Amino acid sequence: MKHANGFSLVELMVVVAIVGILSSIAVPAYSEYVQRGQLVEGVNALATGRIQMEQFFQDNRRYDLAGSPCPANTAHFTYVCNNLTQTTYRITATGAGSIAGFSYNINQANVKTSATPWGNGATCWIMRRGDAC
Repeated sequence: MKHANGFSLVELMVVVAIVGILSSIAVPAYSEYVQRGQLVEGVNALATGRIQMEQFFQDNRRYDLAGSPCPANTAHFTYVCNNLTQTTYRITATGAGSIAGFSYNINQANVKTSATPWGNGATCWIMRRGDAC
């Protein structure tokens, strides 16, 4: 009597179904994890930009965008510094590429705001789905 070696079609179908279910859960979770890592780049540059603006203000007693530092654009964000008056400013980081739709702001009073696909933050930076201020 011969014994058949290998797997039956039903066994292979079960394995394919299990792999499909696991990947449908894992891939979106991993993509969001990578996205959250890219968001850190933007808020870190804003925090550093704020410190540099305050240092410039300490030296010159005014915010002047012509001479004060604005963060340089990065792989995932573009930065814009607005000089509202000589004593106020706002730095905006706008997401590009895979994180388009994300926008973060900070001003001279350290008020942080965000606009994300997950929701807007009134006085904070939203960094993950489900976060709130």
